[in-house]
Amino acid sequence: QVQLVESGGGLVQAGGSLRLSCAASGFTFSSYAVGWFRQAPGKEREFVAAISRAGAELYSESVRGRFTISRDNSKNSAHLQLNNLKPEDTGNYYCAADRTHHPDYTTFVQAEYDYWGQGTQVTVSS
Repeated sequence: QVQLVESGGGLVQAGGSLRLSCAASGFTFSSYAVGWFRQAPGKEREFVAAISRAGAELYSESVRGRFTISRDNSKNSAHLQLNNLKPEDTGNYYCAADRTHHPDYTTFVQAEYDYWGQGTQVTVSS
C-alpha cells in the first residue's frame, strides 16, 4: 500500500522555524522526485519546493532562500526546513511523489505527481 505521511507541522510565531517530514512506503522511493505543496484557506494549492531523484532542488519564488528541501533515500523520507516563517506561509503542507525517468528531473506541475500525502498544518502567527 502506497503511503506518504507528513509530520512536523504546528503553530509558530513569525520569524520562527519548523521542519516538516514526509515518510514514504509501498513504492521505490528512490525512483521518484518529491515535491512539497501548500494550500491556504480559500486558496488553491500551490507549489513550494521539489527535489529530483539526484537531489536537484527547485523552489517557488516566495520561499527561495527561506525553505530548504532534502531527501534521504536510505530512510525513504524527505524533509522541508522552513525558516524565517511569515504569516503568509500558513497552510496545509502536502508532500507528493513523481515517478521520473531522468534523475535530475523535477517539476512544479501538480498533475505530474503520482502520490500525495494527507498534509500537515502550518500556522504562522504575526
